[in-house]
Amino acid sequence: MAEEEDPERRGRHNPMSNVPIIPVIMFLAPCAFFLFTSDLGLPRIRIEYSSRDAPASAPAKKPLRQLTDRPYTLGAAVSDYDAHRAAWLAAHPRFPASVAPGRPRVLVVTGSSPRRCSKPDGDQLLLRAFKNKADYCRVHGFDIFYSNVVLDAEMSGFWTKLPLLRALMVAHPETELFWWVDSDVIFTDMLFEPPWGKYARHNLVLPGWDDAVYDAKSWLGTNAGSFVIRNCQWSLDLLDAWAKMGPRGPVREHYGKIFGEALSNRGAYEADDQSAIVYLLVTERERWGDKVFLESSYVLHGYWKGIVDRYEELRSKWRPGLGDDRWPLVTHFVGCKPCGGQGASYDAAECRRGMERALNFADDQILNLYGFQHRSLNTTAVHRVRNDTGRPMDADDEEIGRLLHPTFRAARPS
Repeated sequence: MAEEEDPERRGRHNPMSNVPIIPVIMFLAPCAFFLFTSDLGLPRIRIEYSSRDAPASAPAKKPLRQLTDRPYTLGAAVSDYDAHRAAWLAAHPRFPASVAPGRPRVLVVTGSSPRRCSKPDGDQLLLRAFKNKADYCRVHGFDIFYSNVVLDAEMSGFWTKLPLLRALMVAHPETELFWWVDSDVIFTDMLFEPPWGKYARHNLVLPGWDDAVYDAKSWLGTNAGSFVIRNCQWSLDLLDAWAKMGPRGPVREHYGKIFGEALSNRGAYEADDQSAIVYLLVTERERWGDKVFLESSYVLHGYWKGIVDRYEELRSKWRPGLGDDRWPLVTHFVGCKPCGGQGASYDAAECRRGMERALNFADDQILNLYGFQHRSLNTTAVHRVRNDTGRPMDADDEEIGRLLHPTFRAARPS
């Protein structure tokens, strides 16, 4: 998750611009049925209970995986997953993988470190960033899952997302697409929704370009902070292949050297998940490439340095719903550490100012529903911008209507 990443290795100079609030919907009963009636394995979670009378002692650390050990796996091998999932969906018609024609069931997944932030305002920034994601999900009718646990200590730092995604896939057969977003990703176009039909034949959607990945072999040709992955056997196989390069220690260091030789613009430091996915696409394109869509028509990953000072200009020229450079879908604060700690690439004050502007820019699109707006993008203070009439239910503001939850939007007269 973002707070444990080394921003130098995430590609901070990547220029790619790349009903209440939706609950954390976890359909426990049907999902439990699916898990207990299948042989699918989950990542290893060790739970220790300490006795009040037992002497206090630090738990023994698990030895680092060596290159001579068996390759790392996310869990027990999964076979015939697509058939298992299809049977489950047929037996549970109340939980369809599509919520409407052309609208797959989407689960937005995000999270942060289990530790408290070292900076006083770090936890508040994380809370506001999660509120931003919850707002976006409410507008579009998506489910959302927030994690602040590490499911497997071997997969620390930015690798934490892989065992989490794997666990969610086998626990949520009703979900068709999982959309991973780092904690430092902020949705800044609350209206734009990815064109799901465009990806009907693809299982992984990454921001980027074919020539940057396949021709230049650049580890900056994509970004692993915001991507969409389908719930299917292909994706489980990809996660397994991806995760083999991530265990902390000698394995991660070994693959870091391999990436340094195989990819452009990258040193030989320890392996990161972004370089790993580019390496897989470059070296095993015949296996994975046909099912991967590199998206550049809208900003699935937007580098914050080129965005945050343009928000006033964007508002003066365009309206939300574009998702591209004119109104970026997301603003990604790579190189910042909103929770504090070592390794930030940018000054903390600059990052804080940028995140404040991005959060306020996005929040104004929601506050407009209620007739309010921030006094400026540099402050949390708000003021009223619309006086409700004596018949507020008769108001017919097109932009406000477009930001309603899909269920209510569908009920509005056209």
